[in-house]
Amino acid sequence: MSILELIQKRYTAKKYNSSKSIPQEKIEDLKEILRLTPSSINIQPWKFTFIQNPEIKSQLAAVSMHNTEKINQAQLLVVFSVADDLEAFQKVVDEELPQARRDWYNQIKANTPEAELKIWLAKQVYIALGVGLTASVALGLDSTAMEGIEADKYSAILNMSTYKPLFAMAVGYGSEDDFNRLEVTPKSRRLAASVIETL
Repeated sequence: MSILELIQKRYTAKKYNSSKSIPQEKIEDLKEILRLTPSSINIQPWKFTFIQNPEIKSQLAAVSMHNTEKINQAQLLVVFSVADDLEAFQKVVDEELPQARRDWYNQIKANTPEAELKIWLAKQVYIALGVGLTASVALGLDSTAMEGIEADKYSAILNMSTYKPLFAMAVGYGSEDDFNRLEVTPKSRRLAASVIETL
């Protein structure tokens, strides 16, 4: 199936089949795909937390606003977090990135107000979300992107101090009676002429 056919097939799951398990090899593939996500200057300011433990997933579901049911039903929840403690992240940069990348990041950091630097880092994590959503359908899985989470409570539950949760992605198999399945609710997008310009 081509990438175009996959994207045409993809939809946002609103209800999951909670009894259908995801093969572990697909979860491992998704981990590696997210690890390989591109980012500006290859800075990789993220952490991807894969949660299959039902108890932890339930705790997170309770602080996920209108996404509670989806998280409880889905077999997997991936939490996307950004480096928030810049001193701690500096250690990551110094220890894990090659010299050219370190120098580039340090130059950006020296010339950018902290608030703007954090916004730039967070933007990189959104790239990973797009990769994750596309990878999920390529793996034969359904997914739901969710900004509707209480980030501070996620941090507490996951015991995060140097990274800040930004959003999450539920992953699993959509329920047969999900009203958002394409055969029930066809995909709706603006016309190409409205959003694409060719010069």
